[in-house]
Amino acid sequence: MGRNHRMDGKDTEASRKFKVGLVQMSMTVDPQENLARAIGRIEEAAHGGAAIVCLPELFRSQYFCQREDLAAFDLAETIPGPTTEALGRVARQLGVAVIAPVFERRAAGLYHNSAAVIDADGKMVGLYRKMHIPDDPAYYEKYYFTPGDLGFRSFTTSKGRIGTLICWDQWYPEAARLMALSGASVLFYPTAIGWHPDEKERHGAAQHDAWRTVQRGHAIANGVYVAAVNRVGFEATPQIKGAKKPGARQGIEFWGSSFICDPFGIVIAEASADREEILFAEVDMDRIEKIRRNWPFLRDRRVDAYGGIEQRQLDDDAWRDKV
Repeated sequence: MGRNHRMDGKDTEASRKFKVGLVQMSMTVDPQENLARAIGRIEEAAHGGAAIVCLPELFRSQYFCQREDLAAFDLAETIPGPTTEALGRVARQLGVAVIAPVFERRAAGLYHNSAAVIDADGKMVGLYRKMHIPDDPAYYEKYYFTPGDLGFRSFTTSKGRIGTLICWDQWYPEAARLMALSGASVLFYPTAIGWHPDEKERHGAAQHDAWRTVQRGHAIANGVYVAAVNRVGFEATPQIKGAKKPGARQGIEFWGSSFICDPFGIVIAEASADREEILFAEVDMDRIEKIRRNWPFLRDRRVDAYGGIEQRQLDDDAWRDKV
């Protein structure tokens, strides 16, 4: 991102700093209500000074991937489509960029878990399709989503280049690295992550700490800001018509805890675990410059020696081929 210059040749401080807003919210069963509530939160974030606002993963609905249900495909929409058009109007009216996660219907039988990047003029400047698709108990995403095919690219907004990845992508350093190498200064992670009720007491603290730690690591290793925005609240397992009803506690407790950390991995803003809120933090481009000068990880990468990283597993004797 280039600097803006005054007539006297001095750089303006505002050209190097901007505020982001993360909308941590709960979802209802009504997609239209969720869209209306999201628009209200974007307005609040804009009035609070945010220049870029990010919504949680699949914000138009409750997390339907807890079950495999053909009827859930009816929630999908095209891109461009109703969500991007509505949020494009809001972005233009408020003069803010918006990251809009969408359950994308690309064609009959072809669906993606996607995020549209809409700039402050209301125009869509990028589309990311979730690359890493989980298949765990209550996270049956492989049933619904085709893995993304657009790669790891950053997108130019009025405030500079940003990258967006989605939830399960959070665990992969390769994804964050490629986004950073493509020029992203901020990595946004729209998310839907939480605890199974029967696991929280025993594993909850460790699971949450791992999630937070790996993303802080992406910020440090790449010298970028990382912003993770999660949904919040308990969502019971969706019912399939005619199926046996589950017990009262079957579902996911989404742990909120949205946060933003700087290129040194310092958490500069963090939301609660149990309530809706808008999280604000300032991105300082000079901070990125300073950190990367002192910790030049990108400079010292051995790009000549990483052959094999594209493989799932290297043979134990692969090193012998190099001797």
